[in-house]
Amino acid sequence: MQKKVELLICPRWLLPIIPAGVILEGYALVVDGGHIVAVLPAREAREKFVARETEVLGTHLLMPGLVNLHCHAAMTLMRGIADDLPLMSWLGEHIWPAEAKHVSRRFVYDGTLMACAQMLAGGTTCFNDMYFFPEAVAEAARVLGMRVVLGLTVLEFSGAYAKNADEYLSKGLAAYKALQGAPRLSFCLSPHAPYSVSNRSFERLVVLARELQLPLHIHIHETREEIAQSLKEHGMRPLERLRRLGVLGTKLIAVHAVHLEPQEIAQLAAYGVSVAHCPTSNLKHGSGIAPLVSLLEAGVNVGLGTDGAASNSRFSLFEEMRLAALLAKGNAEKACVVNAHCALAMATMGGARALGLGDEIGSLEEGKGADLCAVDFGALGLSPCYNPVSHLVYATSGNEVSHVWVAGQPRLKNHQLIGVDTEALKALAEGWRREISL
Repeated sequence: MQKKVELLICPRWLLPIIPAGVILEGYALVVDGGHIVAVLPAREAREKFVARETEVLGTHLLMPGLVNLHCHAAMTLMRGIADDLPLMSWLGEHIWPAEAKHVSRRFVYDGTLMACAQMLAGGTTCFNDMYFFPEAVAEAARVLGMRVVLGLTVLEFSGAYAKNADEYLSKGLAAYKALQGAPRLSFCLSPHAPYSVSNRSFERLVVLARELQLPLHIHIHETREEIAQSLKEHGMRPLERLRRLGVLGTKLIAVHAVHLEPQEIAQLAAYGVSVAHCPTSNLKHGSGIAPLVSLLEAGVNVGLGTDGAASNSRFSLFEEMRLAALLAKGNAEKACVVNAHCALAMATMGGARALGLGDEIGSLEEGKGADLCAVDFGALGLSPCYNPVSHLVYATSGNEVSHVWVAGQPRLKNHQLIGVDTEALKALAEGWRREISL
């Protein structure tokens, strides 16, 4: 007797991520109750299951939804306001003043709504956010149906959201308590950076991270200027300061990690630290190129992040995969390093593991959440196709994403966002452009 299920997807190729290096042809994926029920040959799936809906995607590859390990979603409303600048000038002279003037709950909700629509259209189903007004981020993600890891941001200086680190933390913990149990929602503690957070605040966050079993998510070793400042003020490099404060032992997600000494890479591996690699943002600010090959060879878990649209301009994890792989090959002068399967693993399981979601998303395995992305290989620019995994990383841009599901619910179908008025979003963005330009 056939079992009734909600959805049966029959793509040309199916890329499970686990086992590594495997690509399946002629297989189907079965979804029910928001989870993957089975991955099996399509003929067998039709014999065993009767689906309320069947998607036959004859020119497509089906893969897990992508995981954006680091972004500031609401900053999509600041895309392009201060380009071609080094990081600290960009922050101190442009971004922080603009935030002080314009950031509000409405700004964060609208900007996150825009970001979620753009991420979904490019195959991203989960993002790890670091920004203000976390309840507004959560609400925008809920409306668009995305999975979000909500960063509870901490800074020492006053801003539109809080006056000092104590207030940031108090408001963040209130949001944490209020939003407990919300679907597709989990949390990180997000101290901004070593140069913007005090020892006292780090010590409090370490205790909380252990009590609440939450990852810590922080910008670290992004620029040489940051390291020089730490040596001057603390007599040690930022990573060593964090080590002495106990931060490295807290399921740490180290964002950027561009300028690392060999012994620091070994420390990251020894402490089980994950790295959020953001190659486009690092290049755009002239910050440098992270030692990706050395990190991977040391056994460090690496995921990919776009950073905010203000420092990247795009939310395409397909572009991050391609750039990460090509930069690694160029740096190592070895074409074999960071192959296509490795790049895809970073954009899926790497991010999921870093966020503590590796048992829930990041691969197409029975029992996991049905966060899925289908890429159409029918375009002329993708023909001929000898190796679909290679094409995903080196030939696609993300515009080929045609279908997206989050927890089994369709969010993009035939390139059209579901339940999203894109013209209204454009008008919203234009309204903010006029306001910010005044």
